Amino acid sequence: MRTEAVGPADVAAAARVLEGVALRTPVETSRALSALAGGPVLLKCENLQRAGSFKIRGAYVRMSRLSAEEKTRGVVAASAGNHAQGVALAARLLGLQATVYMPQGAALPKVAATREYGAQVVHVGTTVDEALVAAREHAERTGAVLIHPFDHRDVVAGQGTIALEILDQVPDVRTIIVPVGGGGLAAGVVAALGDDHPEVQVIGVQAAGAAAYPASLAAGHPIPVASMSTMADGIAVGRPGDVPFSLLHAHHVPVRTVSEEDLSRALLLVAERAKMLVEPSGAAGVAVLLAGGEPVAAPVVVILSGGNIDPIVLLRVVRHGLASAGRYLQLRVRIDDRPGALAALLAALAATGGNVMHVGHTWTGTDLNVDEVEIGVLVETRGPTHCAQVLAHLRDAGYRVIEG
Repeated sequence: MRTEAVGPADVAAAARVLEGVALRTPVETSRALSALAGGPVLLKCENLQRAGSFKIRGAYVRMSRLSAEEKTRGVVAASAGNHAQGVALAARLLGLQATVYMPQGAALPKVAATREYGAQVVHVGTTVDEALVAAREHAERTGAVLIHPFDHRDVVAGQGTIALEILDQVPDVRTIIVPVGGGGLAAGVVAALGDDHPEVQVIGVQAAGAAAYPASLAAGHPIPVASMSTMADGIAVGRPGDVPFSLLHAHHVPVRTVSEEDLSRALLLVAERAKMLVEPSGAAGVAVLLAGGEPVAAPVVVILSGGNIDPIVLLRVVRHGLASAGRYLQLRVRIDDRPGALAALLAALAATGGNVMHVGHTWTGTDLNVDEVEIGVLVETRGPTHCAQVLAHLRDAGYRVIEG
C-alpha cells in the first residue's frame, strides 16, 4: 500500500471528478450546541448526501479511475453499510458489477439499499474487518478490484472534498470535528487543508468501545484493538488504515473517544433540536461536544457523516438516549399489599406529571415483609429536574423509594 501524502491538489482533482455526482450538502447552525460550546457550531449534513453518507465521494473517485480492463473485472468491497451503498451506487453510475461483503447483523435498510443499487450482497463474519478478509479473498479468486473503504489515496482524496465545501461555506471555521473509523474521512479533511490553513484544527472522534486510533497515534504505528463493542457500527473498525494513519499522525490530529451514553444523547439532540436523522456514528462529533472536556475553538463544524440507521436500532438508541438524558426514571417502591395501594401510588405519580410506561410486581423476597410488595415503575419525565421533583413528591408522601 502506498502511503505517500495526499494533498490539496489531489483533493481538488477529486472534486472535479465528483462534479454532478456528489451533492454539495448544506451546513446548518445549531443554537443548542453553540450555547454549549460558547461559540458558533454548524453541522455539515452528509446524512443528506446521496446514498445517505459521505462514502459516495471516495468510492466514486476510486472507481472512476480504474482502467478499462479493471472495470471489466468488476469490483468488490467490505462494509457495515455506508461504504457498501457508496460502492453500489458508484458501480451503477459507472456501469460496473459490484459484490459487497457485509457483516452478519448489518442494518437491514443498509443491506436493502445496497441490493437496490444493484450490488450482490454476501454476509460474512460479525465485523467490518472480518468482511474485509473475505472481500480480499474474493478479489484474489475472481480478479475483481477491491475498493477499500478507507485505505487508498483516491478514497481519501474523495472524502476530502467535504473540507473544500466547508471552507467555502464557513470561511472562518476554526475546528472541524470528524467521526473516525479507519480514518479515511479525517485524513481527507487534513489533506484538503494541507499547510494553507494552519488556523483550522481537525479533531477526530471514536467510540470508546472501538477506539484503535488513540493507542496507535501514541505508538506511532497502527495497532489493532483486541475487541470492539459499540452501537456506532459505521466507525467500528479494528485497525487504522495505513494511508489515513500516515496523514493523521504526521499532522498531529488528536482523536478523542466518546461513550455509548454520549452517542445516544447526541443522536437524540440532533433529532430533537436539529431535526436531523443520523446514525450513531454520524452523531459522534456532536457527542464530543456533549461530553465536554477540552474546549474547542469556534466556529466549529461537526460533520454528520451518515444517516443510514435501522428504525429498530433508532428506537433502541433513542430510548437509551432518553434514559441518558434523564427522561426516564426507574423506581422500586415498597407499598402495603392491600387493595387500592397500587392505585394510590399511580395517582401520586400522575400528580407529578410523570407518565408511567411500565409497572412490575415483586411479591416475594428475603427483604420483603409478608404484608408488603415491591413495585417496579418506569416513568417518562421531562428531564433531570423533573426526575428530582417526582422523587421528592413520592418521598414527601411517605413512600419508600429506591432508584434503579
